[in-house]
Amino acid sequence: MDEFLTFLTILGQCLLVLVVLLISLAFLLYMDRKVWAAVQLRRGPNVVGPWGLLQSFADFLKFVMKEIVIPAGADRTVFLLAPLITFVLAVIAWAVIPFAEGWVISDLNVGILYLFAISSLGVYGVIMGGWAANSKYPFLGGLRSAAQMVSYEVSIGFVIVTVLLMVGSLNLSDIVLSQESSWGITGWYFWQQPVMFIVFFISALAETNRPPFDLPEAESELVAGYQVEYSSTPYLLFMIGEYMNIVMMCALTTILFFGGWLSPVPFLPDGVLWFVIKIVFFFFLFSMVKAIVPRYRYDQLMRLGWKCFLPLSLAFVVLTAGAMKITGAQPWTYTEAAHEIGRGIGPDPRIETPAEPTTTLAEES
Repeated sequence: MDEFLTFLTILGQCLLVLVVLLISLAFLLYMDRKVWAAVQLRRGPNVVGPWGLLQSFADFLKFVMKEIVIPAGADRTVFLLAPLITFVLAVIAWAVIPFAEGWVISDLNVGILYLFAISSLGVYGVIMGGWAANSKYPFLGGLRSAAQMVSYEVSIGFVIVTVLLMVGSLNLSDIVLSQESSWGITGWYFWQQPVMFIVFFISALAETNRPPFDLPEAESELVAGYQVEYSSTPYLLFMIGEYMNIVMMCALTTILFFGGWLSPVPFLPDGVLWFVIKIVFFFFLFSMVKAIVPRYRYDQLMRLGWKCFLPLSLAFVVLTAGAMKITGAQPWTYTEAAHEIGRGIGPDPRIETPAEPTTTLAEES
């Protein structure tokens, strides 16, 4: 009975996170379109619902009610499986994201590795979608998108390593708690690694095929890239997965560099509200970049990733490790263990506890 209640509890948590995410995406998409409209001096969605707030829900119904068109030469199974894989992988990545202290579905000790694994598998949905249509344009778009995602994953990995060196833990909650300070905002890793934050933010734009790096979806070149043959619900799943990955990158930026759910002001309480505000702020930056930055060429995109960001992030990994070694600074988990020693909690991790002597029955007699 206890196992069944535990299963229902976990299922309820998963459904709650999924529903909140999908509803939030609808309003974030509305915000996205409104930001573009404001930059271009036009109104944007303003008809469906008060101030156009229900426009995203109307678009959702339109996509669902359309006919699913599958090209005659396509592999039907792979064609329909690709958007489903993209959507599912984008959703399950949120299982390790802490919204507040204790507000996480699965507080894994290797949460960062879990996210790396999920993001690596996300490339398969793009490749399968481009190949299954049996058309040259989506296949070329799929190859471009996969190469782009793999290239910038390397830079993102090295950026995260610089933060992990200072934290000493792969747990996302530990990363947030390590930025806690009596002076609020001063403890955030943005101040210690500003260059790595910039590299991470730009790499996140490229990782999610977001402008100015939306080369696989450039209308003048590949006519929407790997998803050109998709329509109706499969196309909707691709779009939801893409936007969910964008919000995931906003959440990861918040956790790694801006204190997660921690308050920027010392006298204000921490909580999920701060986490949401920071995610919306970074999503606004994503929208502004799309509205004001011109698109890169593909050779410029690859040169930026491999010849600039990769050596720069690798150099900062070495510099961070060297600075910690020279200054004698310890990772946060080590100092936290020292605090527990001072309070008389737990053994001292710096002292090896001798093994208890074992005696045989003959010696005791």
